[in-house]
Amino acid sequence: MSSSNSYQKPSTPTRRDQELNRGTRLGKPTEDERLLETREKMPDFTDTDPWRVFRIMGEFVEGFDTLAHIYPAVAIFGSARVTREDPMYQMARDVARRLSSEGFSIITGGGPGIMEAANRGAQEGGSPSIGLNIELPFEQGTNPYIDISINFHYFFVRKMMFVKYSEAFVVFPGGFGTLDELFEALTLIQTGKIQNFPLVLVNSRYWQGLIEWLKEPMLAEGKISPEDLDLIRIADTAEDVVQIINECWRRPEDILHEQQHKNIANPQKADAQ
Repeated sequence: MSSSNSYQKPSTPTRRDQELNRGTRLGKPTEDERLLETREKMPDFTDTDPWRVFRIMGEFVEGFDTLAHIYPAVAIFGSARVTREDPMYQMARDVARRLSSEGFSIITGGGPGIMEAANRGAQEGGSPSIGLNIELPFEQGTNPYIDISINFHYFFVRKMMFVKYSEAFVVFPGGFGTLDELFEALTLIQTGKIQNFPLVLVNSRYWQGLIEWLKEPMLAEGKISPEDLDLIRIADTAEDVVQIINECWRRPEDILHEQQHKNIANPQKADAQ
């Protein structure tokens, strides 16, 4: 299977490259940047930061209110740089379409590349297609295949929405942003903050180096436990992705059946005996 890491850096430096090389940016800072500024850079932070809390609260409220009724959903992550001709784009579209047909809403970061492919597949499958966009100075706008869109200023609010309203993460080849979401979920699963949460990496060839690094040196040096490696599932086909999620996801009727079964009195332990 062809990997999606075929992105070629432009020979002419982009504005993003120029600004990163300088260690600064030319444009207006984002809200995330303002929040993270130190006291030295922002002497009046004691006057501005407390008020910024209200904007943060507003983003939480908007997210909770907008996404409260999309259950169940699967979040799909991957590179924004993938073109529509890339095999990974087509596979993300196929995965989303199949999951949509199974009754799952699809959540992405709302941008181009893998995100666009997943939102496109969701619309083709007939389920809600959701994009959680983020204010960034370098990224393109929202892709055209979104039914429900929320624009966030703060990464941590957006990440909360991905985890809270998803039943699983499907992670296609990507860069730092994709890895951020991946390791956020891994940490929450490992520490028991979320349970029964499938985490599927797509394209074993792409992720092979990461898996080897987790085994050596992390596992070999005792930084993680052997069972921690079991938190990650790997798939190379759309069918495998859907099968993994369906096997792990507990549907509401199954949970209700389990609860009813637990509530049946055991005659040998009943008080009436």
